[in-house]
Formats: sequence, C-alpha cells, structure tokens
Amino acid sequence: MKKRIIVLADKRKERSAQTVQALLPWLGRLARVVLVDLERQADLKRVRADLVITFGGDGAILSVAKRMGRNQMPVVGVNLGKLGFLAELSADELRSSLGDILAGKRKPQDRMMLDCSLWLGRKRVGRSLALNDAVISRGSFSRLVYVNLKISGESVTSYAGDGLIVATPVGSTAHSVSAGGPILEPDLDAFIVTPICAHTLSNRPIVVCPRETIELSVNSRGQEVGLSIDGQVYFMISNDHLVRIVRARERFRIYELGTRGFYDKLRNKLGWGGILPYKV
Repeated sequence: MKKRIIVLADKRKERSAQTVQALLPWLGRLARVVLVDLERQADLKRVRADLVITFGGDGAILSVAKRMGRNQMPVVGVNLGKLGFLAELSADELRSSLGDILAGKRKPQDRMMLDCSLWLGRKRVGRSLALNDAVISRGSFSRLVYVNLKISGESVTSYAGDGLIVATPVGSTAHSVSAGGPILEPDLDAFIVTPICAHTLSNRPIVVCPRETIELSVNSRGQEVGLSIDGQVYFMISNDHLVRIVRARERFRIYELGTRGFYDKLRNKLGWGGILPYKV
C-alpha cells in the first residue's frame, strides 16, 4: 500500500508553487497524495498521513509545526530560499531520497518542543506548542520590561531589559543566539533562558533541565507587553498573567539526511571562518 503524504507550500511565493506543480505527478507515482495545500488554510490537526513535505524555508516548517498541533507527523523540509537549519533538502535531493524515506530506510529525528500555556488566575486563556521559542517582549514604548522567572516553584530572578526568551535547542540558533544565548545541538533536550538586552550585566543566559517547569510573570507598569510563540502566535499579557512552559509530550519529527552536518550549517549560516591548518 502506498504511503500517504501531505504537500504544503505558499502560493504567494511563486517559486514554491511552481516547484510543487512540477513535482506533483512524480509524487503521485510514489505515494498517495492526500492533501495539497497552497493556501495555508487546511486543518492539519485532523488529517492523518505518513509524511508531510513542506516547500519553503525554516519559517514554513515552524508554521507547519504549529498547524499540526498535537497531531505531529514526520516532516521533510524542501528549502527554496537561503540555507536553513531545518529545511535542508533541495528539490533534487528530494527526488533522490524520497524513495528511501517512504520505504523506511531512513528514520526521522526527534526534536524537543515547548508546551506553552497562558494563565489568568486559575483559568488557562491560551496554549500553544513551540518548536523554536517563547518570547516575552515590550510593545511600542521604549521602556524596560520586568520579567520574573521561577523554575519549578523556586524564584530565580527578575530580569529588567527588552524581554526574555525561552528556547529549545532547535531554537538556540534563532532569536536566542542573536540575544547572546548559547548554541545547543538540536538533538539535546533543555530549556535555554536568554534575557534580551538585560539592564544588569550579571543577568546571563542559563540552560535548564527539561524536567523543570518554567514560570514567567511581568511587571509591565502600564505598558504593552506581548508573548510571541515561534513568531506564529501572539498574546497581549499583563501583570495578572502567568506564562507556564514545560517540555511537550509531543516531539517534532524531521528527516535530516546528513548531507550537511550541524556544524557545517553553523559555518555557512553564521558566517564562521573555516578550519585553520595545523602547523608544527
């Protein structure tokens, strides 16, 4: 029996739509295409498939992870833009490797996700999974944001600055690294807590065991403060809200074919220099 696949792209991006249309006849010969969504409107929480193929870049993969919700399915990311950390295959590499993927000769890699919930008193008023990060940041006014951090009930500190990032190892190469956070290998499980432009130099990024519970609250002093989850979901929050973050039960599963190693991607994406020759 043919494996079931979902094909996703954004028709507003001409190259993505053209690539999908060119590959659909070939995909139909290899597998049963149960859904083609170029409008980004299909409810992926209710569709079952053996594989999701998304065309675009890392942003497209973050969008797919959010849209699948608790219905996480293995993903292949076809990169049609700049070099990505998540979407690493070219269209030609998809042609050469999809047969092995569908035949079970290659296995997807599991990646940690965040389960982020927003509470107002005892009532949960928002919830979302995150593959990269959850970010508390100030709104339009240039004032300090005060973010209180507790880890499994123990008060840690209050950060004063532009905000705070809680990231996964996958998200360590995104917003967190630009704020001075550490880079973690993506197959690790850990929380990375990174202040954004901390007003106190002693406030440094920390790496937290994934078994802990992260709790965040703010003292906004009348200004706008927002919670952004993977840049896909946004909540306005006040002093009365509590943000609770735990490791999600769900795992994001992605096929990485080993054509580009993690450190090779770091060198290319971050513009690192090459390895210097050893001299005696």
